[in-house]
Amino acid sequence: MTASRIPADLPDHIQHYIDGAFVDSVDGDTFDVLDPVTNKTYTTASAGKKADIELAVAAAKRAFDEGPWPRMLPRERSRVLHRIADIVESRDARLAELESYDSGLPITQALGQARRAAENFRFFADLIVAQSDDAFKVPGRQMNYVNRKPIGVAGLITPWNTPFMLESWKLGPALATGNTVVLKPAEFTPLSASLWAGIFEEAGLPSGVFNLVNGLGEDAGDALVKHPDVPLISFTGESSTGQLIFGNAAPFLKGLSMELGGKSPAIVFADADLETAVDATIFGVFSLNGERCTAGSRILVERSIYEEFVERYAAQAQRVKVGYPHDPATEVGALVHPEHYDKVMSYVEIGKTEGRLVAGGGRPEGFEEGNFVAPTVFADVAPDARIFQEEIFGPVVAITPFDSDEEALALANNTKYGLAAYIWTNDLKRAHNFSQSVEAGMVWLNSNNVRDLRTPFGGVKASGLGHEGGYRSIDFYTDQQSVHITLAATSHNPTFGKH
Repeated sequence: MTASRIPADLPDHIQHYIDGAFVDSVDGDTFDVLDPVTNKTYTTASAGKKADIELAVAAAKRAFDEGPWPRMLPRERSRVLHRIADIVESRDARLAELESYDSGLPITQALGQARRAAENFRFFADLIVAQSDDAFKVPGRQMNYVNRKPIGVAGLITPWNTPFMLESWKLGPALATGNTVVLKPAEFTPLSASLWAGIFEEAGLPSGVFNLVNGLGEDAGDALVKHPDVPLISFTGESSTGQLIFGNAAPFLKGLSMELGGKSPAIVFADADLETAVDATIFGVFSLNGERCTAGSRILVERSIYEEFVERYAAQAQRVKVGYPHDPATEVGALVHPEHYDKVMSYVEIGKTEGRLVAGGGRPEGFEEGNFVAPTVFADVAPDARIFQEEIFGPVVAITPFDSDEEALALANNTKYGLAAYIWTNDLKRAHNFSQSVEAGMVWLNSNNVRDLRTPFGGVKASGLGHEGGYRSIDFYTDQQSVHITLAATSHNPTFGKH
């Protein structure tokens, strides 16, 4: 296959989308967007700054204060969201092609992400119609009920891994609940985000409800977080960036939802189905090029099966097909950007001093340019090693043995992160006790990362703040107002100052 298949009709330039129109930056500034297979510039994007964010927020605030969207019945908003889902589904091949080209994601995996994006909108379109809120009665005396209201302008800051799907994850509930939005997509991958405007227009979303500003995090993202008319920030990205956002949002007492980094353990006990566990843990770290927050990048294996596991895992990792993103046979494509490639490769070199290299460890053969990393496996990794403790966000995994349930739990909890955990055992009591003791926001038992959109998504410790998914998303994007009504014939007010 050729090194890079260029999709038809690529834009010469990617603009912002503000108040229903595509516009350049106020100062005319742009940045280059690279094809990760060649690291050559294939287009430019408008580089948003504070002035562009101010225009976008003003448009979103006008649409919230004066426009029809927050005042529509849930059923009316639901129809628009279903039309959005229909359009996304009908264009899944084109979306996948652009996402794969822009991010380096294998085309088959990009296609799955496009379909998940449609499902995110469909899920929240149904949820807002079916949603019920609490009501409490004190018979003959009082009635109390909860009234949900959209909050205002939601600032959505999204990452470069599976960007279109993760944008939908925030856009769906934010719009469903009647808010207006300003989206700041990751600067490495602005291509698929630029499609939202046309999709929303075609679906009938009113002008000003959706606004998009491209740009660097320190410019556009920072201005969005600090804008006084943006009461909500939903962010997915690195923990260090989350700390900055937390500090910058504090003076404004903004609502924050932050899904941050992870160094998730996969714990394999001796009684597990070994073949299934190997398959699942291979997929869990090498799918999406290893650029996934929930990757099971630390595999903890019981000592009695450790050597067999390592041998089988290393052999299978060497068979994982690295290839060009547009090739349907590719299982690991190109990392998103040369900066990220350099970071991942630096961890590969660190790993060679911290563990036993049993697979990969450099560029795959035949890929002399672009951001390709061979699936890399280190065994015998100590718990104080950097490759055990730090998020690499690439196709690199550390395997460590354990001798007891207590040691396995201590190792699993021995990082600052706590996003996900994967437990492989056929002992039912152990499975439940271990899952309840592990420090992770989400646990999968004898399963890979299969999401049910009704469940909370989020982490503990350095992996996040708050949860989204299902009603947790509705909670985040709405104010819950308590309304109290007296039903008694005579009031029970205390009387001050009457005599």
